[in-house]
Amino acid sequence: MRGTKAYSGVDPFTGAGRTINVGAGMILSDEPCVAEGLPVLSPGLIDLQVNGYDGHDLNDGELTAGKVEALSEALCRVGVAAYLPTLITAAETDICLRLYAIQEAVETFPYSRQMIAGVHIEGPSISSKDGPRGAHPKKHIRSPSIEEFERWQEAAGGLVAMITIAPELHGAIDYLREIATRGVIVALGHSDASEEDIHKAADAGAQLSTHLGNGLAGTLPRHPNAVWAQLAEDRLSASLILDGHHLPKSTAQVMIRAKGIERVVLVSDSVKFAGMEPGRYTSSIGGDIKVSGDQRVSISGTQFLAGSGVSLLDVVGDFSSFTGLPFSDGITMATRNPARFLNRSSDLKPGNRADFILFDVDYDTGTARPRDIIFGGESVIR
Repeated sequence: MRGTKAYSGVDPFTGAGRTINVGAGMILSDEPCVAEGLPVLSPGLIDLQVNGYDGHDLNDGELTAGKVEALSEALCRVGVAAYLPTLITAAETDICLRLYAIQEAVETFPYSRQMIAGVHIEGPSISSKDGPRGAHPKKHIRSPSIEEFERWQEAAGGLVAMITIAPELHGAIDYLREIATRGVIVALGHSDASEEDIHKAADAGAQLSTHLGNGLAGTLPRHPNAVWAQLAEDRLSASLILDGHHLPKSTAQVMIRAKGIERVVLVSDSVKFAGMEPGRYTSSIGGDIKVSGDQRVSISGTQFLAGSGVSLLDVVGDFSSFTGLPFSDGITMATRNPARFLNRSSDLKPGNRADFILFDVDYDTGTARPRDIIFGGESVIR
């Protein structure tokens, strides 16, 4: 057919060769082919936690629809097909203004319309204690309120899809039960919760642990504690930041074994400094920031992290070398598993959008790098 393109690769889930035919931004058909010598053909990535990337910041200053669109376009160039813009703890007025800008971007601009699958609000009902609070501004932490949630949804046009909350707060269990009945993903994080708090939250409809192993006190009781409780709770999946800095390799390996491949979601939790050159920068939230050559983003002069300096593509590309697990497991955790939370399909099948990545995989080193990134049927690699 005229105007169509064919792409061949190895299906990461079956190991079989596939040729998919693309036209008008969609997958038209597919057929088997010989797998030998082909790159790995992965669905586009889905990131449930993005604060910013490559200089674009969702939580810094006055957010506009144009700035959201610039972020969406930057993310599609690193293989992200869908994402949840993530807003952290702030005054209600600021959250609502940012939500309105995201809604306007979805209504107005092509990349945001295709890519934004909802909004993740991380806070403001989190622990106020140093450690669990992380970099969230203490002055804006507050109790959960259904009335405030409804104002968020009004500003966002119903786009609020996920909320991270500390379940030990007064009123949190009733709140999360209510928003869960409205179809919002409830995630637990930035918390000093007890084992009982975790189980009550799961009973009430919580589904996910936000960046498990981070957003916690610097020291915890040996047992029980919030990490053990969330690992043991089969009703909770876990999002993990595998950037080489947020979790040690051994911790990540044990968490994945405990939760199982199907209950782990890889996230970037990227901030605006991700994708930028090493150096020193200024952040309205963290102050003076240092970006190291190994993509570590920290508060200058300290060992404290100031967010993640990687994209989800970076995480997936180094997944096998970091965890020792098959590359296909990393793809599952960055495509199929998050897609399930969003009630959408990540499968590369006829009728779906042509958003995918062709990876060259070095099985000796456990690293993978993109040969090509296709978004809406067109290559976006510069």
